[in-house]
Amino acid sequence: MPEAPGAMREAAAAAAPEAHREALEYIERVTAGAGQVQRRVLAEILAQNAPAEYLRRLGVAGDAPGAAEAFLRAAPLVTYEDILQDVLRIANGDTSPILSGKPIREFLTSSGTSGGERKLMPSIADEMDRRSLLYSLLMPVMSQAVPGLDKGKCMYLYFVKAESRTPAGLPARPVLTSFYRSRHFLERPHDPYTVYTSPDEAVLCVDAYQSMYAQLLCGLVHRADVLRVGAVFASGFLRAIRFLEKHWQRLCRDIRAGTLDAEITDRSVRAAVERVLRADPALADAVEVECAKPSWEGIIRRVWPSTKYIDVIVTGAMAQYIPTLEFYGGGLPLTCTMYASSECYFGINLNPMCKPSDVAYTLIPTMGYFEFLPVSSAAAEPHHRDLVDLVDVKLGHEYELVVTTYSGLYRYRVGDVLRVAGFKNQAPMFNFVRRKNVVLSIDSDKTDEAELHAAVAGAVQHLAPFGASLVEYTSYADAATIPGHYVLFWELRGGGATPVPASVFEDCCLAVEEALNSVYRQGRAADRSIGPLEIRVVSEGTFDKLMDYALARGASINQYKAPRCVRPGPLVELLDGRVQARYLSPKCPKWSPGGGKQWSSNAAAAVTKAADINAGSGAVVA
Repeated sequence: MPEAPGAMREAAAAAAPEAHREALEYIERVTAGAGQVQRRVLAEILAQNAPAEYLRRLGVAGDAPGAAEAFLRAAPLVTYEDILQDVLRIANGDTSPILSGKPIREFLTSSGTSGGERKLMPSIADEMDRRSLLYSLLMPVMSQAVPGLDKGKCMYLYFVKAESRTPAGLPARPVLTSFYRSRHFLERPHDPYTVYTSPDEAVLCVDAYQSMYAQLLCGLVHRADVLRVGAVFASGFLRAIRFLEKHWQRLCRDIRAGTLDAEITDRSVRAAVERVLRADPALADAVEVECAKPSWEGIIRRVWPSTKYIDVIVTGAMAQYIPTLEFYGGGLPLTCTMYASSECYFGINLNPMCKPSDVAYTLIPTMGYFEFLPVSSAAAEPHHRDLVDLVDVKLGHEYELVVTTYSGLYRYRVGDVLRVAGFKNQAPMFNFVRRKNVVLSIDSDKTDEAELHAAVAGAVQHLAPFGASLVEYTSYADAATIPGHYVLFWELRGGGATPVPASVFEDCCLAVEEALNSVYRQGRAADRSIGPLEIRVVSEGTFDKLMDYALARGASINQYKAPRCVRPGPLVELLDGRVQARYLSPKCPKWSPGGGKQWSSNAAAAVTKAADINAGSGAVVA
């Protein structure tokens, strides 16, 4: 006879502490023997991938004695451009073991770009087990800091993004989309510590509006049970707050009547929401009272009064959203629990209730083989002889992360700069310092200086018929709006008898957006996670004032160059004080899933073009 649901929940609750104890023991064990674990991981990767053509090219027999030593002597540091041709072969249907000894089952689309298109990271089937392992460590760590999380629910707002297929039929999709559509997520056993308010059907809905509406509605229905709220990125969580700000009256109407808005047309979503939605006028009144107040300060605490913390990524580019999160959170702690990418999942924050500025990730040594390039070496001509092992990094030093993975990346430069903040046994803990070469980022987009320069250079051609030209420019990511958006400050020269019309500046805005990478354009056109690009025209002599400001603070006049990106603060205030006109992009740039370029040899040409632009750019970033 099947066990009753109540009995199953009690059994799961009893098993959870034991599972937590095992997870904490696992962390203790692998960090205590981090050096030995890393040597074993490298040996496993090489043995598994011994048939790979890539290793044979290096002269490394992965399953032979001394394979690790041979690999460490022979394997060069690589970037995506170095493996692009191998990736394209796999994408186009070559099933021979090129990078991995096991079949590549999908490509994970990196938020970084190459030649304007998403990078494609190869992934094998059992990589999902490693990702699931890292997820399983999060709640045992969090429960040590915040007891009682098994007594309620979590309102986590998760979304899938567009995916495509390569000519060979392999899925190409973001890593989180891959996870949410996997059996590891959809067939997860009941765990009292991870009971989500969002139905799986709402998470998997590709319509962003319907998904957001359904997830927020369910979060409000379960208002009294919600103990923690969050999303993956801070930017995504703030979009949800903005959505609530715009649609709370409609949501309350649904709660009062117990009927779902007609605009939610996805049948599976409707069925899932209707299973929990009941007419509740008292709940609708309580939510309305808070949302109707003139100030939304502390709205999270007010709408979900039992919430203990907000779980979002607030390191790197997401740090710009901390003040806004603190405003809406009303003093709720901001927790940042894990560090991962499309290339590899890396580690977790063992002190999740720390201040955002103190977040440090402990790399779990079973996830992949990790090496570190000192930043001083990375600035020169890096060589694999400069690499430092995981257990040999030095406190306070900065390194670029280099990974070798089970899926077939070998000494791959991830592009993240990390600073050693301490150690958990033998394993180092790292602060995330920055993403290498990125000057602008709002959500998952990453725009580098060369790409921005090329986009601006193309857009200013619209000014030529009016006799105007660009003297100088800089940029910043404006996170004060929801969603955030790129801002360009332009100082112009000249101009004929006919002033430049506003429509031409709007064309310039759109031209910049059209020239930016597919990740940015998807954020604008499909996800709506990035707002319209803005050009602010500043008065003549503004960039001279910018230089005066830098020189007054010790910059060398011989080495000074106008910064291509500035951060919120005195420089933005100086620039904003001299703005004469503002223009916004009039529509979204073109974007479609796949884009077409990434599967062909055109991708390689695009990479070469980007490298040429980068080599010719003399600007420096402040």
